[in-house]
Parts: sequence; structure tokens; C-alpha cells
Amino acid sequence: MGVILKLALKNLRAHRTKTIIISLFITFGSAIVILGNSFLESVNRGLEKDFRANYTGDITIGAIPPEGTIADIFGANEISITGDIPQIPALTDLHEVEDVLAEFKDISRTTKLISAKALIVKGLEVDFASFLDDDSVSFMDAPVFMLFAGEEGTYFDMFGGQHITEGRILDPASTENELFIDTRIKTRFQKFWKEELNVGDTVLVAGANTSGIVREAKVVGFFTPANEHSAMFQTIYCSPGFARTFGNLTYASGFAEGLPSGIDTELSAFSEDDLFGSGGDDDFFGDMINSDGSNILSINDVDFNSILGDTTLRDELNRSAEGSWHYVQAKLSNPQEADKITAELNRRFKELGIDAHAMNWKRAAASYTDSLAGINILFNILVIILAVVVFIIIMNTMVVSIIERTGEIGTMRAIGAEKSFVRALFYTEATLITFVSALAGVMLAFIAIAVFNSLELTITNDFAKMILGGGQIQFSPTALIVMTTLIIAVAGSFLSNIYPVSSALKITPLKALSKGGD
Repeated sequence: MGVILKLALKNLRAHRTKTIIISLFITFGSAIVILGNSFLESVNRGLEKDFRANYTGDITIGAIPPEGTIADIFGANEISITGDIPQIPALTDLHEVEDVLAEFKDISRTTKLISAKALIVKGLEVDFASFLDDDSVSFMDAPVFMLFAGEEGTYFDMFGGQHITEGRILDPASTENELFIDTRIKTRFQKFWKEELNVGDTVLVAGANTSGIVREAKVVGFFTPANEHSAMFQTIYCSPGFARTFGNLTYASGFAEGLPSGIDTELSAFSEDDLFGSGGDDDFFGDMINSDGSNILSINDVDFNSILGDTTLRDELNRSAEGSWHYVQAKLSNPQEADKITAELNRRFKELGIDAHAMNWKRAAASYTDSLAGINILFNILVIILAVVVFIIIMNTMVVSIIERTGEIGTMRAIGAEKSFVRALFYTEATLITFVSALAGVMLAFIAIAVFNSLELTITNDFAKMILGGGQIQFSPTALIVMTTLIIAVAGSFLSNIYPVSSALKITPLKALSKGGD
């Protein structure tokens, strides 16, 4: 083995140009792979730390969504389009869920959450047509936000840390609808509506995932997130009672037992003639038509109360269901046990027939983590392409090198060198150059990482933050990333030498010597 190592080092020095070319490809390829994976590792770590600390907790428990619907704390999405607006289902077995959570000593704190998407406007009249002529503003700039409402006394204890820039936090004792607003929403509001938004202003909140729900509320404060570089969508906090209407948590939404007897919701008591007849005395719309059948009566002549009838039941069903929630969120004394406890919770829920399922932070924030997973896949594809290119270049270089060394190979074979000796020599050369070059790539990557991290670069664009998982550009190399890169580099070099070495071993000593003489 010592002889082979000495010969390998001698050959590498003798073919210095080709050695340097191959080394540079391996060095820069390894550095790029380490830099990319270190950046993705930093993004994943930062996103997990931010969301577990400030939005999802270690575990989130929600109701099992209908088939074909995926729900997380940012809303519900349908796999197949049905035309209906998907909603986060209410956690109907709340008390049973709390009983199960009490069985786990590792769960240190819990709270509850209501989530909805909404749009904030100011004034009763909204003219969207004016934005068509304004190139500086688009509907992507609209102040759409997540409306979060947490359980009084526990939510901000678990997910506190907001930095108040103006005004105050929500007052649980207040009888008004109060809003505690992310400063990014304030900026978007003022850019989109071209109006100031200040503490004490009264605004309208329109549901983004509900039909026609608009409520009035008062701005009581502005804040920046606990993590200033957070990738989290802009948030407004409000009271649970205010959020339930936008979160579809009304009595009607949970009305599973059917309406009381005597209530007809399908107009079955009316025939087609009753509804769309000639306008006679028994016609449903008869009172709205003039006696000559020429036109609709003035709105002042119509008694809408007599048409609508008793609306008491409707009003009752549209009231927010007190005590209803979308999610229960938990933090653990040992966060590393989150996946294990999540699996145990789901086993207990299924065993007891409880309509609930537990999710880890990544599943509870799927709207964000799925997009980041797509970035990871894209990067891995690019790494594979890079590896294939380097592999082909190394293989071609080795083929040329072996052709040039035909005489050398023939000489070794002529003086008695076995094929195994020649094979070991070439593989030793490849391993040496690859391992040393990959180590150089590691050193280069660490130097670049130290420089980038010292600059503390940040981005402010909200869309870029969402794509990259945060606003701070950092690199977090790990031992696993380094070892994996070294192993892949050596394995790739080994594979790239299979064809050239096989070609070399097919040359007979006589033929090799004759070519070498030429």
C-alpha cells in the first residue's frame, strides 16, 4: 500500500495541470454544496424557532378537517375545487381534548386559538376602481392579515414578546371590539388606502374567507413581532368574541342536530305557481307587483318584515358560539419529545373516538413550511445537476489522462503489475485528489460563511421573507452537512473513475508499449 501511495503522489505532481483543474472543480463544487445546505439549515432552524416560540407552540391540536381539506393555523385549503369557501373546523370535542392533554406530564402550558383571514378598511365607501390607474399600488399591497384571538390569561403568556410601538395591548375587560395591529399592516394600510391609521381610529374589518361579514372595531395599539426578522404573515390580535364571527364559529356553523320541527329551509310549502305565478292575491311576490302588472312597487311600499317573517332564529344562529375554538396549542418541558408526544396524542384521540388530531409545528404551519420544502427540493435538484456536471468533467479529464498515460500503463503491466495494482493506483490518485480538494472546499465554505454571518445581512421584502423563511441571511453549517459532502465527493470521484480505469485495464502490455512509443 505504501508503494501505491508514493506512486499516486508522484503521478499527481507529474500531471500538475490536470490535478489542479480537477481540484478546482471539486473544491468549488464542495463549497457551493456546503454553503447552500448551511443556508437551508439556517432557514429551517430560524423558522422552527420563530414559529414554535411565537405562533404554533410545540404541538397544535385541531378538529379533523373534512376529506379533501387541509387546515392549519393560517386557514383551510381544498385539494379539489368545489366552489365552497373552506373553513377551519371548530374543535367540538374541546373538553375531551383537554382531559387527554392532562394525562401528559411533559405538557407544561396550553392555550387556545381562533384564526381567520380578514381585510381592514377605513370608511364606509371603498372605491377599488381608483387603484386601476395607480401603478404604485396593486391588490398584492392590500392590508390582508391573519386575525388571531387567543384565550384570555394564557395566550399572551405563551406567545408574548410583541414590541409595542404605540398604544397598548388588548384589554380583556373592554366591552369594545379592540385591535392590536402589526406595524407592517399599518404601513400597507396607509400605502393602499392613502389614509393615516392611528391609535383610537375606528375601522371596518371584512372577512377574507367568509361571505359578507363586516364588523367595526377600534385600534388600540401597534406592535412589531417578537422576532423582528419573522417570516410570519402580518397579524392583528383581537378578542375571541370578535374573531368567532370571522372564524365561522357561530351557532349556525355547529348546528348538526337539524332545525326545530316546523322550520322549512327549502320553501317546500310553496309551489312554483305560488312563487312565480301571475301576481294574484296568493302569489308569494304578488304584493310587490302593481295591479296592472307593469312594474315593481317602490321600495317604500314593501313591508320587508312581512316577507322575512320572524328572524329571531336566524339572529340567534348567527351569534358567535361562546366557548368555541379552532385550536388548542401546547408547549412541552422537553421540546425534543414533540413528535413522540404528537403520535401518542393521536393514538389516544383515535382510541377514545375524539374528533381531533395533533400536529407538530411544521404541520401546524404548513402554509409556510410547504413553500420552504419546495425551495429545498429545487435546491437539491440544482445540487444534483451540479454533481452530474462535475462528474462528467472529472470523468472526461481522467479519460484524457489515461490515454496520455498509455505507455506508463503498458510499462507497469510489462514488468509484472497486476490489473488490481493498476486499478488501486488510479483509485488512490482519485481518492487523494478528491479528499484534499473537498477539504479545501470545506475551508473555503467556512471562510465565506464567517464573512457572510459577520455582515448580518437582512431583507425587508415580506414576500422574500416568506419564501426564505425569515429576513436574516445566515448560514448554519453542521457536522452532518460537512461529512455528507465529503462522502458524496469521494463516492462521486470513485464512480467517475470506473469507466476510465476499466478502459485502461483493457489495454494489453504490447499495445500499450507500442502506443507509448508512438
